[in-house]
Parts: sequence; C-alpha cells; structure tokens
Amino acid sequence: MNENEISSVIVDTSVWLHMKLSSGLLESVYETTLTKLLVKKWLFVQRQVSVPIEFEGEFFSEGFRIKLCVFVPLRDDL
Repeated sequence: MNENEISSVIVDTSVWLHMKLSSGLLESVYETTLTKLLVKKWLFVQRQVSVPIEFEGEFFSEGFRIKLCVFVPLRDDL
C-alpha cells in the first residue's frame, strides 16, 4: 500500500465511523474505535504519541501529542 492508498483508507474509515456512531460522543470514543478499525485493516497505529521539542536550549519530553500516528508499512520485497 502506498501513502495515497493508506490516506484513502484512513479518510474512508473515519467518515464511515462518524456516520455509524453519529455525533456527540467524546473524542476518545472516536479515537479508540478508529484505531481498532485501522488495525483490522492491517495498519500500524499508535495513539497519543508524545513528540519531544527543544525550546531555548531546554528539552521538553512532551512538547505535543499526535492523537493517531499511522505508520506506512515497509516493503519486504526490496
């Protein structure tokens, strides 16, 4: 799967999930269920990934968080 195909899977699954669950739920519900659906589609997904930053020489281990981080699978036929 290339990046465009993966993006399509993520967007299509997100739209389907939103139509299925409707609106008004906590964001964590959508995040949890979307993660489960993407893993079922053989994507490697991590939730709430901390990204460190450095500001004015000081290091912050949790500069910000990526809510869902989807990794592109490596090709094993190379």
